[in-house]
Parts: sequence; C-alpha cells; structure tokens
Amino acid sequence: MSAGFAICVVALALASAAQLASSRPTTFAQDFQVAWAETHVRQIDGGRAVQLLLDQNSGCGFASKRKYLFGQVSMRIKLVPGDSAGTVAAFYLNSDTAGVRDELDFEFLGNRSGQPYTVQTNIFAHGKGDREQRVNLWFDPSADFHLYRIRWSHSQIVYYVDDVPVRVFKNNEGKGVGYPNSQPMGVYSTLWEADDWATRGGLEKIDWTKAPFVAHYKDFDIEGCPVPGPARCASNPTNWWEGANYKGLTALEARNYRWVRVNHMTYDYCTDKSRFPVPPPECTAGI
Repeated sequence: MSAGFAICVVALALASAAQLASSRPTTFAQDFQVAWAETHVRQIDGGRAVQLLLDQNSGCGFASKRKYLFGQVSMRIKLVPGDSAGTVAAFYLNSDTAGVRDELDFEFLGNRSGQPYTVQTNIFAHGKGDREQRVNLWFDPSADFHLYRIRWSHSQIVYYVDDVPVRVFKNNEGKGVGYPNSQPMGVYSTLWEADDWATRGGLEKIDWTKAPFVAHYKDFDIEGCPVPGPARCASNPTNWWEGANYKGLTALEARNYRWVRVNHMTYDYCTDKSRFPVPPPECTAGI
C-alpha cells in the first residue's frame, strides 16, 4: 500500500572492497525507470531530477532498477502545494513478493490549504502490516525541499524528517515480532489519487480544478547492499549502518523523537484499542 511522486538526484555506486553501494551523483535513468504513466513523469535538470504529475487521467510512479538489503535511502522532497486534499505521494521500499512482502512506507497525505500535511508511516514484515503511525509536519513541506530518509539495519528501522526521527521500529524477533531482514527491497515512488481515505478519512475529496498536482524530489541517495551483488555484503558487520552508533538513537535524537510524539503525533496503532485491545508486543519495547 504505497504511493509517491518525485524529483530526484540519484546516487548509487558499488564499492566492492567495502562490499556496499555508496552514493555518487548520477542521472535518473541510470538507476531508475518509470513504473507506470510515462507521460506523467518529467525529467528535469539534465535528468538529475524528476517531477511526478497527477491529473484526472492518471497518477504515476517510478522504481529502482535494483533491490537492496539493509542500508539507508534518502531524498529531498517538495510536496504538492496548495489544495492537495485527496492526493497521496509516497516514497517506500518494497520486496514485491506478494503476500509475504516486506515494505517500509513514507506516505504524504494531502491537505486543504492552510491545514498541516500528515505523514503516515507503515511497516510490513513477512506479509504483516497494520502498523500505521501518523505525524503532522511542523512546517510547510510544499514551500521548500526537506530531507526524508529511512535507515534500515539488523538492529532497527528509523524514519527521519530533516534529521528528526519520527518513527523507530526495533528488531524484536526475540519477542515473536516479525522483522524485515531477509528480503531485498526496491525503491519506489508514486503520486496517486486516494480521496476515499487520505484526507480526514476520505471526507475531503480531490478538487480536480486544481490539477495537475505536481511534486518534486531531488538529492536522492541510496547506500546499501545491492542484490544481486557481493554475497556477504548484507551480513557484513563493518557496514556503517550496523555500527554501534546506529544501534539506537543518540540522546539528542531521543529527545527530538519524544518531542514529535508528544506534540505532532495524531495516530498510533499501538494506542488504538478498537483495533488492538491488547497492544502488539513491539509497542511496549520502547526505543
């Protein structure tokens, strides 16, 4: 379940000695391909950036040409401005393995002008999802570019907005909680219509007189283990994202994380007793 749109400066390279993919400036076409609605994907800035468009005819999306197992993906995004109610843009990782898929979602839910943009995150592990959290952004994400990234290691998954962690999912396999650690995932982005649920639970519909809706991504960067690629890369403990400094949040990150949860979180599946009378075990694990 994912959606998105994009303007991308793509970065990706293999450093065989270190057995991981390290970033380098490149063009969109070198590492990505249009997944659907090619007429709605516009390469700009010499192919280093992409705009995705949504109108009454179609949304659109793109996908990486390769999959990755562990690492970090980031991009700078400028979301749909003005009245974007009913639209969803998503940047996500997906194993594309049907019912047993793994997936890590950033979904940006459009709004009526003047209302805060909501970011929904979700995590699927071995086919199990239903782990939605929503945060209202504390700035206007359509006025300028902001940095969004997902860091994925054997220890934890962390979602960041401008270096502020907004979601932490620890590896709690010891408690019987599934964790995505065996399936490589591709990088995807789409922009699409979802006015049956995206804004105020579907109460706010798309105003097609405002179309086309356009979103921009740039400075897209992947650092991870490509699959196919060096066989030992994913299990290499010397990969930077597996280091001691990344097995938990720093003191500053932990303070910022609590600030987000107290002041900007609008929904957490862990506290939704109508869905989960007994909180799932990962909800009591802390950070």
